[in-house]
Amino acid sequence: MFVFYGWNRAAFTKSDIHFKGNGYDFQLNNVVAHDRQTSFGIVYFDPRWFTVTQYNFRVGYFLKDNLALVLGIDHMKYVMDQNQTVDFKGNISDPKYAAYVQNGQVDLSDANFLTFEHTDGLNYENLGLEKYKSLINKEKIDLVWSYGGGLGVMFPKSNVKLFGNERSDRFHVAGMGADLRSSLNFIYHKHWMLRLEAKAGYINMWDIKTTLNNKPDFAKQHFVFGQLLGGIGYTFQTKKKL
Repeated sequence: MFVFYGWNRAAFTKSDIHFKGNGYDFQLNNVVAHDRQTSFGIVYFDPRWFTVTQYNFRVGYFLKDNLALVLGIDHMKYVMDQNQTVDFKGNISDPKYAAYVQNGQVDLSDANFLTFEHTDGLNYENLGLEKYKSLINKEKIDLVWSYGGGLGVMFPKSNVKLFGNERSDRFHVAGMGADLRSSLNFIYHKHWMLRLEAKAGYINMWDIKTTLNNKPDFAKQHFVFGQLLGGIGYTFQTKKKL
C-alpha cells in the first residue's frame, strides 16, 4: 500500500454557468475563473490548517506489483474572475437586476449581481487505477513512472451570492468528474516517496447550491481542468512475504 499527501496548482477552461430559480432563468457564457493559491508558510505543514491549501490525499492498494487501486481527494479552489464582462442569455424578472444586462452582456465587476466560488473547495473525490513501470532500480533509489485514470463525485463547498441573497456556503454533492493522470515517483529506501504528477480531467456539476434553506435555486456548469501536483508519500507492505 501507499499513502500520499501533496499540494496542487490548477487551471480551468472557460465555462457557461446556467442559473435557475424563482424569477430567473439565465446563462452566463464563457466565464473565466482561476484557482486561489495560499501563500507559502506554516499553513502548509500545520495539520490544523491543512484544508486551507489546495491539497491532494491518496491511499493506494497494489492489486498486482504494477497495478494499484487508488482512492483520492483533490481539493482545488475555483474562483470566478470578478472583473469581466460576459454574454448573457435568458431572463430576470426583478427589474433591479435585469438592469445589469446591457446589449446582451453583464459586467460582473459589480459584486452585487454575483460572486461565485468553489473555495472550500472544488472537491473531487475519486477512485482510480494506476499502472506502474520501473525506470531506474538501484539499491537505495527507485524511479517509477505511473499512469492511469479516475472517476468520482464532486463534493464542493460553493460560496455563491446571487442578487443580494444571503451567501450560500455549504458542502453538497454537485456532480461528477473524470481524469487522466501521469506521475514520476522517486522512492528512497523502498519506502519514502516523492511524487510529481500531471492530471487533466472533466467536471460536470448540475446541482450547485446558490441559495440557502433548500430553495429550488441552482446553477450548473461543466469544464475541463488541468492540475500539477507534488508531495510526499510512504509505501509499506500489509502482510509478510512467505
